[in-house]
Amino acid sequence: MSGRKIPDAHFSWNHVLNKQNHFGNIRVVLSHTTHPGNIGAAARAMKTMGLRHLYLINPRLFPDPQADAMAAGADDVLREAVVCSSIDEALHGVAYTVAMTARLRDISMEVKTPRDAMPLVLQQAATQPVALLFGTEMSGLTNEEIGKAQLLVNIPVHPEFSSLNIAAAVQVICYELVVSAQNYLPNAPEIHPASHEQVEGYFAHLEKTLFEIGFLTTQNPARLMQRLRRLYARARLEQEEINILRGILSIATEYNARLRARYQREHKDV
Repeated sequence: MSGRKIPDAHFSWNHVLNKQNHFGNIRVVLSHTTHPGNIGAAARAMKTMGLRHLYLINPRLFPDPQADAMAAGADDVLREAVVCSSIDEALHGVAYTVAMTARLRDISMEVKTPRDAMPLVLQQAATQPVALLFGTEMSGLTNEEIGKAQLLVNIPVHPEFSSLNIAAAVQVICYELVVSAQNYLPNAPEIHPASHEQVEGYFAHLEKTLFEIGFLTTQNPARLMQRLRRLYARARLEQEEINILRGILSIATEYNARLRARYQREHKDV
C-alpha cells in the first residue's frame, strides 16, 4: 500500500543556536516559588529550549534535593541560579520585563499571547537584558510585581480548567521563544529603553514630587501610582527621556518650595 509522504518539519536548531546571544540576554525569574520541585522542573524546561539564566526571588526551599531530582540533568542551571531577596534585585539591569498572568486586571495594560509576545522579547534581547517573570504557584504575581513589567502575557488555556503548573508555563514560554527564534529577522529595536533601576528611580522621584506639590493625597495613592506605571509602560521610557522628566520634577519641586517660602514670609502672623 502506497501512501503520500508527510513532509518533514523544516525546523533547524542551527538557525536557533545562531540566536544564542539573544537567549543569553534573557533571564527567567520565578517569584516566591513554594515547591522546590517546580524550580527544578522549570530549570529542565529552560535547558531543553536553550535558556540558562534562572533568577529566584525568595524561594521557600532552595537549594533542595527535590529541585535537583526534577531538574533531571539541568543541574548546571540550578547551580548558576541567582537567588534574590526582592523583585528589584532580580530585575537589576533589565530593560524589558514580560510578566506572565492568568488573571484579568482591573487596570488596563497590554496583554499578548506567547506567540505574539516572544518576537518582541527577541527584538529587545538583541541589545539589552530581558526578564520573563513568573509568579507563585497559588496566586501568581502581585500587583506590585505586575507594575514592574512593560508587557503582560497570558497563556490561553481551557476556561473550565485553567490551572497551569509553573514549570509547564515556563516550558510553553520557552518553546514559543524558540519558535520565534526560528523565524526571527534581526531588526534593531526602535528605542533603547532605560534600565529597570533607572525607571524605578524615576517613579520614586515622581511619587515624592506628587506628594510635595499636593497632587497625591492619603486616599489610595498606591492605586494612582499603579495607573501611572501602566501609562509609562506603554511609553517605554528611554534614558534621555527619564532625565528630561526628572528635570521637570526637580523644577516643579523647587518652584513649589519658593511659593511656600514666599507665602510664609507674607503670612507670618497666620
